[in-house]
Amino acid sequence: MSDKLDVNKVVLAYSGGLDTSVILKWLEEEYDCEVVTFTADLGQGEELEPARTKAEAMGVKEIYIDDLREEFVRDFVYPMFRANAIYEGEYLLGTSIARPLISKRLIEIARETGADAISHGATGKGNDQVRFELGAYALEPEIKVIAPWREWDLGGRETLLAYAEERGIPIEQTRGTKSPFSMDANLLHISYEGGPLEDPAQEPPSEMWRWSTSPELAPADGQYIELGYENGDPVTLDGKRLTPAQMLTELNRLGGMHGIGRLDLVENRYVGMKSRGCYETPGGTIMLKGHRAMESITLDREAAHFKDELMPRYAKLIYNGFWFSPERDMMQAAIDESQKRVNGTVTLKLYKGNVMVAGRSSDDTLFDYKTVTFEDDGGTYDQKDAAGFIKLNALRLRNLARRDRR
Repeated sequence: MSDKLDVNKVVLAYSGGLDTSVILKWLEEEYDCEVVTFTADLGQGEELEPARTKAEAMGVKEIYIDDLREEFVRDFVYPMFRANAIYEGEYLLGTSIARPLISKRLIEIARETGADAISHGATGKGNDQVRFELGAYALEPEIKVIAPWREWDLGGRETLLAYAEERGIPIEQTRGTKSPFSMDANLLHISYEGGPLEDPAQEPPSEMWRWSTSPELAPADGQYIELGYENGDPVTLDGKRLTPAQMLTELNRLGGMHGIGRLDLVENRYVGMKSRGCYETPGGTIMLKGHRAMESITLDREAAHFKDELMPRYAKLIYNGFWFSPERDMMQAAIDESQKRVNGTVTLKLYKGNVMVAGRSSDDTLFDYKTVTFEDDGGTYDQKDAAGFIKLNALRLRNLARRDRR
């Protein structure tokens, strides 16, 4: 390849699975470079030490396996949930929000090890290649990026298996044992793509879902929980203070038990195509409902409405990979400013796939019982004032109607 990058050392985002194990060997052969492996624990629920064993067996000298769960929830998930971010009306951005943290750590390791390049296993059809690389370039503009799926001609799974066998690459899975779905998991969600899901008219098979009970089979009795908020973040569950990762882990357990957080979505990828994906986000679904309930009594009307206007743009930035952008920083500053009085408790009822608000209270509430009561308000609100308010707001409408009658 005449246009091949000149690389001495590359940091590879490495899972230990078939794809990244082949990539590891391919990088060594094609680029004649040293490979550093990086495996992130984002709460995907898998044992990560086998990745170390495989990397060692392949002769890797520098191996990073990092527990990033607390950083992930504290510095990425929580700020996103302060914005109530949802992409295209439904998607809680579970895959999208994990990518900037992986990019950040890839760059940090490249600096620590003196590597001049990074590499990832994202394909040339998906969003993740964009997210990884935008994040990396934002943090280290001169970094070199190798995306093997955009370069090689190895094709599908059978070709990769043959490549691994020829070179003695340790692969546990054998032909015919792979799940029909492409899955990605972290503490916020698990996603499913490919296989039978490529037909959007076909219902996902019931056995696909891994984190949640079917709502039909969820407990017959609902469960009440209380979330305590400080500055817009959930910090206590039923009175017990939890770290961010502990909070999301427990909400995932409770939400999954009650069949909460399933989503079947056809979304618009940043690269231009439509894609059908299914997601389980039990804890995130609970957090979103609780946060909006907390804001409903603590946020000023126009501040709340302004946040809702910002939200689609904010969500789109995250989906498209622009976490490390000045516009996201600007919006985050405004969002965080709005959360200074979002404090208090929310009681939620979890029942057969639903999250229902049962109550909310706050020392910073803007809800004034004396003003809104249907009983005698003691003169707090003069109802006669409403007549002038209505007439002033109706003035332009009345003028339009008079003109149109002429």
